[in-house]
Formats: sequence, C-alpha cells, structure tokens
Amino acid sequence: MINQVIMFAYNAMTKTRLVLLASFLFVGLCIAGCERAPEYEVAKFSGRTMGTSYHITLVGQANTPLGVDVNALQDQVDEQLQYINQLMSTYIPDSQLMRFNDAEAGQWVDLSSPLLEVLAISQDISEASDGAFDVTVGPLVNLWGFGPQMQPEVVPSEEELAAAQALTGYQKLELNGNQARRSAPIFVDLSAVAKGYGVDWIVRELVEQGIASFMVEIGGEVRVKGHSPRGSKWRIAVEQPSMLTGSVAKAISLSDHAIATSGDYRNYFEVDGMRYSHTIDPVTGKPINHKLVSVTVVADTAARADAWATALNVLGPEQGMQLAEAEKLAVYMIVKDGDGFTESQSSHFSQFTGP
Repeated sequence: MINQVIMFAYNAMTKTRLVLLASFLFVGLCIAGCERAPEYEVAKFSGRTMGTSYHITLVGQANTPLGVDVNALQDQVDEQLQYINQLMSTYIPDSQLMRFNDAEAGQWVDLSSPLLEVLAISQDISEASDGAFDVTVGPLVNLWGFGPQMQPEVVPSEEELAAAQALTGYQKLELNGNQARRSAPIFVDLSAVAKGYGVDWIVRELVEQGIASFMVEIGGEVRVKGHSPRGSKWRIAVEQPSMLTGSVAKAISLSDHAIATSGDYRNYFEVDGMRYSHTIDPVTGKPINHKLVSVTVVADTAARADAWATALNVLGPEQGMQLAEAEKLAVYMIVKDGDGFTESQSSHFSQFTGP
C-alpha cells in the first residue's frame, strides 16, 4: 500500500511529510483542550526500510520515566526490519522469497515462519475476496507498464493479456506445514502485504520490551497500542483526496488496532481518452474501472489491514462494501461523485469514530 502520511510531533506540532503515491492517510496526534493533563514522556526515532521509511513513537505512563534506551532499541528495530526484508524482498536477489520464486515449479521448499505466515494471510484474503487480492499479479502489473521497469503507455493486446494471466493465480501457490510450492512458474510479490507485516513484527518486538503505548508506521501502514501522547486514544484522520485542501474527511480513534488505506487517484495513464489505473484486477487482468477513490481498513493487524485495503480497492465501492459487511470489516470509503466526493462506511467502522 502506498500512502501519504503526516505525523504531528507532540511538542512542537511540526510535520514530517512522506510524499508517496495514491492514498490519503493522515496520522495526527492532536493536542487540544485547556485542562492540564498528566505529562507523558515521548520518544521518537525513524529510519529506512523496504524502500521507504519508518517512524516509531513511544509513550510512557503518566508522570513516569519511559525507561527506554532509544538508541539500543532502534538498533534492534533496524536489525529486525533487515531480517524481514531479507526474507520477503523481491529487490534482494538472494532473499528467501526470491529463492522460492527461483525454485523449480512443483518443488516443495522449506520456508521460515514469518514468510509462511505472510503467505498464509495472503492466501486467506485471496480466497475470501475471490482473487481480488493476489500476490502473483506481478506479470499483469508489468504488462500494463506499472511495474519496476516502467513500460510505454500502451494498451496490451488480448493475446498479451492471456499470456500474462497464464503466469498468475493464487491457486497455483500451495502451503503445507513449513513448506510451500508453486505448481506453475508464477512469481510471488508481497509488496501489498509485507510492509504491514513488518509493522506487526516490530509491534511484537516492542511488546516484548515491555512498552505499553506506541505507534509504528512503515510506508504509511500504521499500528498503534495503548494511549497517545495526550493520554487518550490515538487520533487518525483520513484526508479528503485533494493535495490542495488538506481537509479531513473522517477522524478515527484507535488504541490497539492497525489502519491502512489504498487508493486510485494519481497513478494512471490515458490512451484515446480512456483512463487506465495502476491498480490491476487479477481476475480480469485489466485496470480497475470504478469510482472508488480510496478505501481505509481498520483491523487487528497491519498485514491484514494492508491486504484487505488492496482487495476492496480492486472490487470497488459496491462489491467492496458488500464483502466488508460479510467479513465484518471496519471500512471507510471515499467515492468520486461528479465533481466531488461521497463517503460510505461499513457497520463495523462506527466503533472507531468516537472520541
């Protein structure tokens, strides 16, 4: 998921903008009110990982020292993120995922627990969404010119589409115990779920360190725990899809959840007046063609929020919301409506819109 995130520092309210593509997730730690609140020690650090950046905010208990060696903790976080990247990156030739992709089709391969867990999450959401989420969609993304090696803005032929689709299909990925195999020469790419899983992995590390309140963000995928620097729930705001206004569409209150947004707004090309989105429907093999601008998902883990946001973005506002209700997902959508936008939300989303 590629998100645009703004994080407001607790003391000076300064902003750090990660200018990325296609989604509009704002993370705000808003300080308001006139009453004197207890003081909470806050520590922050950031770094680079998975081709993007990460930001972590730690919050202590009321009027109690945080008691954390931030430099040592950051070293541990960097080490763990390097470990996850070495397992799941398609940009590292000898990563475990790339070695799996290079294995002979039909061969069972021993994989690490984290990689198997991500593959299991991916397969679960692929099945629940009837293939709207598919970690093998890469050949189609490349064919339409949105892959790592950008191609000319041309519409592929039906023959080219059929050839690319023959190299995709989550059903061709099989899991069994601590092993997996590709029953056909598919290429697995976890870019739509790995960052979210990286967030979850670091959350486990912080919990093991005994830290009760924090926010972890990697490339726009966010998970929070405990209370914010103002002593209440973390306040997350989804922005209206306009870089000019910066207006907030919806405020969300979280304490022990993750949030991810997927959108289709800026990354596209046009041929003969037809707009072709960067988001490819794995079922049709073609760019999506609906009016859903962005979809935000709140879930227990960032990996699932990440993957579900992608799946629902592919399905569009009607099918996506129907599936959200069936799966009891907390979902908020912004839909293009003429020259403006309308919003909708699932019945399970309302629990996160309070103070």
